[in-house]
Amino acid sequence: MCIAYLAIAAHPEWPLFIAANRDEFHARPSRPAAPWPDHPDIIAGLDLQAQGSWLGLRRDGRFALVTNYRDPASFMPGAPSRGDLVRRFLTGVAAPGDYARGLESEAPAYNGFNLIVGDPAGAWYLSNRGSASAARLEPGRYVLSNHLLDTPWPKARRLRHALDTLPMAQLDTSLTPIFEILKDTSIADDGDLPDTGLPVERERLLSSAFIISPEYGTRCSTIVAVHADGRALFSEQSYDAAGIPVQRHDWPFQLARTAP
Repeated sequence: MCIAYLAIAAHPEWPLFIAANRDEFHARPSRPAAPWPDHPDIIAGLDLQAQGSWLGLRRDGRFALVTNYRDPASFMPGAPSRGDLVRRFLTGVAAPGDYARGLESEAPAYNGFNLIVGDPAGAWYLSNRGSASAARLEPGRYVLSNHLLDTPWPKARRLRHALDTLPMAQLDTSLTPIFEILKDTSIADDGDLPDTGLPVERERLLSSAFIISPEYGTRCSTIVAVHADGRALFSEQSYDAAGIPVQRHDWPFQLARTAP
């Protein structure tokens, strides 16, 4: 993922809401969101190059997402895939806090990342930049892009403003307005651009929540939501290199009961 909005225990009826865009090179092969053949209880996209994922939800409410931390000066060729951090959590049994804390020692081996893992009992955040310590997320609303959690980059501010004011009842009627919010192509003013070590032209391109270019851009938008009554939905809209919608997949289901 490259930008994600999360509302965690912030609404009495919808304790989990995620709206996110995945930005990637168009040439990198991936499979749209679907139940995984080897783990049909997991709904997630699949990176066919490294066999990891960027965002997924398990039928018992376990979820994970990862974004890259933009730091080209420290990029390590041959580092393990950050998408594997999502796969390992979704296929595992460790509690979110135990999993996040357990990654602290191996996190430096990866290129820069932000990881959020959670289940119905709560969510945890870990980055291998900044403090590099796992932290439990308190109930609230968060935005995660390619810097630390809640860094107020222009596109993060715009997305947060748009979704903070979204009536959550919208989730019971139509997801189209949320997908439209995620398709914000506004470019930041040069004076507001972050300085991550990229040329200014590249910073401009990456400053919109929805990126369109021939080689690299927003490949899909995803909405994940879990209702207090156990209803869950996973919806993904895929796009081509011109930013045109090409396919949509919707996976509504009821959360599986877990053993007490």
